[in-house]
Parts: sequence; C-alpha cells; structure tokens
Amino acid sequence: MSAYVIVQETVQDQAMFDAYRKDVPATIVAHGGRFLVRGGALTVLEGDWEMLRVVVVEFPSRAAAEAWYESPEYQKLVPIRRNSTIGNFVIVDGI
Repeated sequence: MSAYVIVQETVQDQAMFDAYRKDVPATIVAHGGRFLVRGGALTVLEGDWEMLRVVVVEFPSRAAAEAWYESPEYQKLVPIRRNSTIGNFVIVDGI
C-alpha cells in the first residue's frame, strides 16, 4: 500500500530553503518516492489554511517513507528545513 508524506509549510528563509530544495529530490528518489505536489498555486476553498506551500510525496509503502525520513542523507537536510520553514509534516497511508 502506498504511503504519502504531506507537508504544509511557509518558507521563512528562502535562500536556506533553496539549498534544501536542491538536495532533497535525490533522497526521495533513492527510496522509491516521487513528488505529486511540490508547491504551486494554492486556492483555499473552505476553512482556514495558514501555510503558503503544500508538498505531497508518494512512496511505495509506509516502510519506504519512514526509511527515507530516517535515512542519514535526509536527516542531514532536516535542520535546514526546520530552520528555513514553519509547518506540519506527516506520513499517511494510502488506500
């Protein structure tokens, strides 16, 4: 069953975040993941949505998503993301 990493965030330091964006794709591909949504135009139709950016990454399984998140390559990038954005970061099972 596929699993998805869903991130909603607001970038606070664009230069730092650009370094993260440059390096993160290779870590995702190495674990069988692929971007479905990576930023882009966002229209809120209902409710409150405070974050300006949404990212959705599909992985072949929860194990693959968790292995990516815990990988040494991605863990080196986590501080850059945390220091350049605010937001929410989850893994959710697909159907």
